[in-house]
Amino acid sequence: MMRRRQFLAGIASTVAWPLAARAQQPDRVRRIGVLMNLAADDREGRARLAAFQQELQQLGWIDGRNTRIDIRWGAGDDERYRTYAAELVALAPDVVLAAAGSTIPALLRATRTVPIVFAQTPDPVGAGFVESLAHPGGNVTGFTTFEYSMSGKYLELLKEIAPRVTRAAVLRDAADPAGIGQWAALQSMAPSLGVEVILVGLRDTGEIDRAIAAFARGSNGGLIVTGSAPAAVYRELIIASAARHRLPAIYPYPFFASSGGLISYEPDTLDQYRRAASYVDRILNGEKPADLPVQAPTKYALVINLKTAKALGLEIPPMLLARADEVID
Repeated sequence: MMRRRQFLAGIASTVAWPLAARAQQPDRVRRIGVLMNLAADDREGRARLAAFQQELQQLGWIDGRNTRIDIRWGAGDDERYRTYAAELVALAPDVVLAAAGSTIPALLRATRTVPIVFAQTPDPVGAGFVESLAHPGGNVTGFTTFEYSMSGKYLELLKEIAPRVTRAAVLRDAADPAGIGQWAALQSMAPSLGVEVILVGLRDTGEIDRAIAAFARGSNGGLIVTGSAPAAVYRELIIASAARHRLPAIYPYPFFASSGGLISYEPDTLDQYRRAASYVDRILNGEKPADLPVQAPTKYALVINLKTAKALGLEIPPMLLARADEVID
């Protein structure tokens, strides 16, 4: 009878203990480095970090209890990436979260052994971060943002929402390898839609403002903003400039539309950070990045800002409104 009571007590204890407690190892505090590509006061950056940390907690990893999370904010600056990557690696982390593809080169220069999990990286094979999507092979794995062919979708959506557009300025970061693939996809799609595409750099505020102003002097223009850290960092400037020059524009992330941009289409960024937390958990529990396949997005969002459309004198096609995941009035 005593053995039975002890057995039942053991079962009750197991059921009461959170399922995620498998990750909790009180005898050792695990260290997680985080290199963000946005600024520390950026709301979107904070939301991404919160999604990552909340998912880690669900998996049993609590900052200050069984883990220590060291965070650095790169704010779209290559020099900061290099400095902070070296700092994080010097702290001997068990794993590092690379918030975007732009942060990975600096981390790989700092270490080829510490596991790295990335989010929002469009072409990790082409960039040389992994050997293949199915078998990364090194110390890096994670979650891709999109396929380059999706960039053509930006042009299609821009024409659908503003049919008069015959010229499109493509804002991209020339230093980002992903920008080359995005630009090629847009160039291949443009002739079939009767649109001329023109490159505009994204490296500093002066360059952006001058280039958009010069482009806007022509007629029937629109903007396509490709995904990159500078685009996110300078989003308020870009959105304000598009409004000032009455240019219809499509953006890469939902937070652009919620900040006043006309339309955005992109995978759910917060979901990428939740999924990245699941890979961090698996690595902390003994799996290797080389054996964890790179995964594609599973959630996409089309967001339309009706207030901005009205300000531009645009009437959104009913079919496009019906496809939207979110409509901002």
